Amino acid sequence: MNEAPIPGSALHERFEVQFGRARSRVEVPWPERRDRLLRLKTLLLQKGTLLGEALALDFGNRPIEETCLLEIFPAVEGIRHALARGRRWMRPRRRSTGRWFLPARSEVIPQPLGVVGIVAPWNYPILLVAGPLTGAFAAGNTALVKLSEYTPQFGQALARCVAEVFAPEELWVVNGDAAVGQAFCALPFDHLLFTGSTGVGREVMRAASANLTPVTLELGGKSPAIIGPSADFERAVERIMAGKLLNAGQTCIAPDYVLVPEPLIPRFVEAAREVVQRTYPGLDRPGAGSPDYTSMISERHMQRLQDLLTEARACGAELVSLAPGGDNMTRRIIAPVLLTDVPPTAKVMQEEIFGPVLPLIPYRSIDEAIRFVNSRPRPLALYLFERSSETIRFVLAQTVSGGVTVNDTLLHIAQDDLPFGGVGPSGMGAYHGSSGFETFSHMKPVFRQSRINAMKLFSPPYGRRFEAMMKFLVGS
Repeated sequence: MNEAPIPGSALHERFEVQFGRARSRVEVPWPERRDRLLRLKTLLLQKGTLLGEALALDFGNRPIEETCLLEIFPAVEGIRHALARGRRWMRPRRRSTGRWFLPARSEVIPQPLGVVGIVAPWNYPILLVAGPLTGAFAAGNTALVKLSEYTPQFGQALARCVAEVFAPEELWVVNGDAAVGQAFCALPFDHLLFTGSTGVGREVMRAASANLTPVTLELGGKSPAIIGPSADFERAVERIMAGKLLNAGQTCIAPDYVLVPEPLIPRFVEAAREVVQRTYPGLDRPGAGSPDYTSMISERHMQRLQDLLTEARACGAELVSLAPGGDNMTRRIIAPVLLTDVPPTAKVMQEEIFGPVLPLIPYRSIDEAIRFVNSRPRPLALYLFERSSETIRFVLAQTVSGGVTVNDTLLHIAQDDLPFGGVGPSGMGAYHGSSGFETFSHMKPVFRQSRINAMKLFSPPYGRRFEAMMKFLVGS
């Protein structure tokens, strides 16, 4: 069992075992793929509570209910989706053949890539391991998984659970620090999927480029929420705060800032305060807190958020705590904070926040809100609250983001038949459902020539016949 950080030599040995098996046996039948998916599902269902408890130890406080809702449930649903459709995804796919080549046939045959590397982050490690693994297993691959050093209790627990269910040549979990992570990304995987920050994503892509390893990068960025002029305002505030405060904002697709019609900023503040009081009762009582509110993952992350707030105040922003007295340094708790009058040059408007801090940006017209979004790097997610179908169509057409949820937050990630991924600085490539199957497959094009064909007419020696044929083809 790989409970301790795995040394470089052992890491290479584990990779070579999987790599050699993938090269010696390309075809992986559906029963074998199905068996791996079923074992992964069983692991999550039987060990989910144990993994959630280990994760809570790493965070300091993270409600097991939140882990079940946000990680176990969508991971299991994704596996069920793949089990119901995987055999169909494997079938050769007919493609049209150019009319001059008929009666030949064309098709695309999905094949396993081989060995997939998955680098998972600390914020949702169950879902962000199981989700890519579902696509990798459905596509017939084996995998190595690198976990974050910020969740050592979880890392040890998952490594033990995986070793009980999977052979090392099928799936292996790697724990270790940044140096181990660098060695992991330098392996010549057939595909490498990384979920994490944009800065680290650049390093991952640089390491993968040495082996020409194709990468899927699931990064982050500043995902906006727009409250449209005809939105159900109270509902919008409730759902924005829900999406922001799950996992205390430590979510890559959490709303990062909100564009609010200018006269409604004070109303947003009051409505958000009511949501926090109702959802996390006791959070504002010093020393009490709410058992349902998650801690920051580390002191370093907590200090980073405090530095962002200090810098924002120095730039002229007003900080509005939604649970005064709720901060608890010992338990690494930061109570929800709204920011108003935030200058666009403040760091909190330049960096992904990744915590329970939410800037409110006023706008006067929907065109102004769109210009604000489009003047910044393309986000991983966009949230629009609006009842007018024409306004919804306009915003969807005029903005580019990795994904969108209309009149709610986060839920596009839970749709197994929708691809999940970023665009530009927020990522490249996508997975989930059939998109994940194709990401982890080589979609091999095959042309099947017919015994009856005209290729001899185009063979040397060239002359009048060739010229006549080409004139006929080009002029048709």
